[in-house]
Amino acid sequence: MSKKALIISASPRKGGNSDTLCDEFIAGALAAGHEAEKIFLRDRDINYCTGCGACNTTHRCVQKDDMAEVLDKLVKADVIVMATPVYFYTMDGQMKTLIDRTVPRYAEIANKDFYFIVTAADTEQSGLERTIEGFRGFTNECLTNPREKGIIYATGVWQTGEIKGHPALRQAYEMGKQL
Repeated sequence: MSKKALIISASPRKGGNSDTLCDEFIAGALAAGHEAEKIFLRDRDINYCTGCGACNTTHRCVQKDDMAEVLDKLVKADVIVMATPVYFYTMDGQMKTLIDRTVPRYAEIANKDFYFIVTAADTEQSGLERTIEGFRGFTNECLTNPREKGIIYATGVWQTGEIKGHPALRQAYEMGKQL
């Protein structure tokens, strides 16, 4: 059965290492007959949550930016891939802002398969665990019935293009194929 995958790329660099892994995941998903769409957060206008609380009753944010459209796509997807470079041992600001802004409809992001992609200059996988725990805090503690399906750790990559030849490229393609 074909699935609809939504890939969230929080890389600040188009064609950056984590963004390249997103593209490989998409290539694998498409090769297997699935639908796949990437949202490149850098190209979206998503403001910080102001904590006003209006969405607690209306389930809509008062801010007029791109988040309502992104939230709709999150709700409709079968599979969500969250990809981020790791800066100072956690996800980058674009990804954290996206997570914070799911409040109006987070209860509707239910019964989804999740994949996490993390890249870092750090050469030790253990240095990326805080980021994975941040993702799990969102999915496991806030969402209904999330299913963690896979994690791609790409260590030792900093400069754009260092991901070329890295085993994570093949892993991303294969994970995409196996949705």
